[in-house]
Amino acid sequence: MPIYEFYCDDCHTIYSFFSRRVNTEKRPGCPDCSRSALTRQVSTFSSPRSGDDRADEPPADLDQAGLERAMASMSQDLVGLDEENPRQAASVMRRLFDASGLRIGATMDQAIERLEAGEDPDRIEAELGEALQDGDLFQTTPRQLIHDIRRKHLPPRVDETLYELDA
Repeated sequence: MPIYEFYCDDCHTIYSFFSRRVNTEKRPGCPDCSRSALTRQVSTFSSPRSGDDRADEPPADLDQAGLERAMASMSQDLVGLDEENPRQAASVMRRLFDASGLRIGATMDQAIERLEAGEDPDRIEAELGEALQDGDLFQTTPRQLIHDIRRKHLPPRVDETLYELDA
């Protein structure tokens, strides 16, 4: 009786599903966020990685060595990062911008200052989202930036629960 692993991009989590029969077609929804059709994963013990896994090249002025040092020193902060805590998110973003050598655009700087003041990220996104999308760094909102940083630099969380695939 096989156990299949599926990845939820929204939750950045791998889930295990038990099946009473071989089932290579069924793709369950996420147990946490209800996202439909999770991505089937190959078990990590048999999954070689290649250098072609990178989505986009980093900006030319990115200090990759500085960013890697910052990520290593901040790894515990990122593991415990509460995406719902605007002050914590702003602190991490500011440290990452400083470590990467990238300059913060005016709109992103304003968004980070508002997060540091404890404002609601959804409100900031509603008011500045279009301006952030139109020309600021990483073409993303503050909440999405934190989500993307965690996804890129931390391995997915592994949910230890065994869910039923055939239910």
